[in-house]
Order: sequence, then structure tokens, then C-alpha cells
Amino acid sequence: MIASMTGFGKAVLELPEKKITIEIRSLNSKTLDLNTRIPSFYREKELEIRNLISEKVQRGKVDFSMMVELNLGARNQSINADLIKSYIAEFKAITPNVTDGELLPVVMRLPDVISYTQDDLGEDEWNQIRATIIIAINSLNEFRSDEGNVLDKHITQNLTNILELLTQVIPFESERITTIKERFAKRMDEMKIDIDQNRFEQELIFYLEKLDITEEKVRLKNHCEYFLKELQGTESNGKKLGFISQEIGREINTLGSKSNHPEMQKIVVQMKDELEKIKEQSLNVL
Repeated sequence: MIASMTGFGKAVLELPEKKITIEIRSLNSKTLDLNTRIPSFYREKELEIRNLISEKVQRGKVDFSMMVELNLGARNQSINADLIKSYIAEFKAITPNVTDGELLPVVMRLPDVISYTQDDLGEDEWNQIRATIIIAINSLNEFRSDEGNVLDKHITQNLTNILELLTQVIPFESERITTIKERFAKRMDEMKIDIDQNRFEQELIFYLEKLDITEEKVRLKNHCEYFLKELQGTESNGKKLGFISQEIGREINTLGSKSNHPEMQKIVVQMKDELEKIKEQSLNVL
């Protein structure tokens, strides 16, 4: 079954002194593009976190964030007075008429104005955090799987529509051949010239063979069935589905160039419309 590259996962860890929230979001990307936001206290574990995500999350633009809220009783805070003065001086250089008291509430919300000191990261705490990260990753993958089921239904319907449109081409094939023969015969009569009937038949047959769409119909049907088979496979492979959709597009384009019939051309346009929907949705397949 296919999975989507779009997803969201979240997990929360409640410790005696803090609350840690893990969130993972993913969007479309050709490769794994991983961005992390980790508090400085846990920065030493960034490589391990990245490896953990890389092992369990396939391609996509992935944003990982780790947010920590310390309990009031656990906070050992200090104010960076020099940094506050520096911020105020910079603001006053821009807006000299503003007082220090007016600027202070703004400055106090800026980074690193207040710092919190904690004990070193213990092994037990990290093991709990690591388990929470795995829960968030599993939640992300479940979300992706659910989204993949929705994509599967839409793409399957689009492919079914193409196969149905392909059957609608058949009634116009014999009509098309008859129309072409009549057109050539009428043209020859209008020109009022003597022709070798055998040679004329040979040239006509050669021309009609060039317009024959039997192979295109067979290949288009096979490509669509192959696509459906891959949708139901055990692994999600959006890149492969993209390649198959390109082959489907080639056969539809060839049908259009060979159709030489207004109703067949209308059907080809409808096929292209269904294929564009498939391509658009396939871009989101993992």
C-alpha cells in the first residue's frame, strides 16, 4: 500500500521537573530533507536524533521540533543584564523617543535574555526522551499511511476512468477507417486522373497502418494495470509510479496524434485530464 509524504506526529513526555513535547511534520521532497529545532541543553543528542529519524522516516521534507517547559519549582534562572542593556541601546538607536520602561517588556521576550540552568542530561531521562521521539515518529508514519489510503482511492479511480475511456475509443476505430477511405476516394475522383487501383490500395493500406492504434491501446492498458499492481504492493514507491505515469502519458499522446477523429480526440483530452490528476497526486506518494 502507498503512503503519503505529508504527515504529522506528536508525543508528550511528562517528567517531574519538565514537560517535553516532540512534534514531527513532513511535506513533499525528492530526498530526506531533515531540519531540527532542539534546545541547547539537548544539542549533544542531535546526531542520534537525526539517525533515529533517518532510520524510520523515508524521503520528504521533515521538520523535527523539541519543546521543553520547565516546572516553576525546577527553574534556576538568571537574567543576562548586559544583553538586556545591549538590546535596549539598539532599540533606542532606532526609536530614541521610547523610554527604557517601554522597551523592557519587549526585550524580555527576546532570545537568551533569561537562561535556565539544569543538571547534566542523565541516561534515564534521555532514554525516556528517545522512546517519546519514537512514539512521535510512529504517529507520523501512521498519519502518512492513512493519507496514503486516501491517495490510493483517488488514483485508482483516475486509472479506472482512463481504462473506461479506452474502451470508448473502440466504436470509432472502424468508423475512422471508413471515413479515411471515403475521403481518399473522393479526392481521387475530384482530381479526375487515372490511377493504378492496386497501387492505390497498397498506399492506402500503408497509410492506415501508420494510423493503427492497436499497439498503443495494448501498451496503455498494460501500463495502467501495472500502475494498479504497484499501488497494491507491499512498499510505497512514488518515484516508480511517476515513471509509469510518464509511460502512460506517452501512449495517450500517441493515441491523440493518430486519432484523426474528433470524438476520439475528445476522449484523449479526457484521458489527459485524468492523467494530470494522477501525476499531481503521485508527487505526494512516498
